[in-house]
Amino acid sequence: MIKAPSTAMPHVGQRASGAHLAHFPHVKAIEFRNAMRNLASGVAIVATGIGDARRGLTASSVTSLCMDPPCLLVSVNTKSETHGSILTNGYFGISLLRDGQEALAQRFAGLTGVSGADRFGDARWNAGITGAPLLETAICTIDCVLQQHQIVGSHGILIGRIVATRQHCAGNPVINFQGELHTLPVA
Repeated sequence: MIKAPSTAMPHVGQRASGAHLAHFPHVKAIEFRNAMRNLASGVAIVATGIGDARRGLTASSVTSLCMDPPCLLVSVNTKSETHGSILTNGYFGISLLRDGQEALAQRFAGLTGVSGADRFGDARWNAGITGAPLLETAICTIDCVLQQHQIVGSHGILIGRIVATRQHCAGNPVINFQGELHTLPVA
């Protein structure tokens, strides 16, 4: 007599018996990138430092984490200057971009050849209570102290405890979709 395989579902949080992570194939990086390009996400500048030590980058990987205490997370490539500066400084700011700031997003993404403190150029910046550079004309800015850091593969997951927010300017948010910047009209 042949016994049929069990159709019983494992308890929540349990893997099916015999399932080990090593048995699952890896997805190729290009396949993963192409899949994630379909996730529309807001565009922000993540920045830290003061004066000539300011560093920043464009990110679309900012995510709210919890309300008590208020925290967010952002994923940053460990090879970037900004990653190391955030770890050294212990704080960072998030500036959520609005329509008309696409060129600034490209500059901070490193697409224009400008690097380091020169990326801050002609835009108007204020220092948050942590000292983080916050874009004066952003839709909103979020000032964070670094609460936790975890490296996963090529990136550091930075968890920031939010110490201040400021709503700045009205405008349509810039989003990244299919590898291109768009603005999302506000209803």
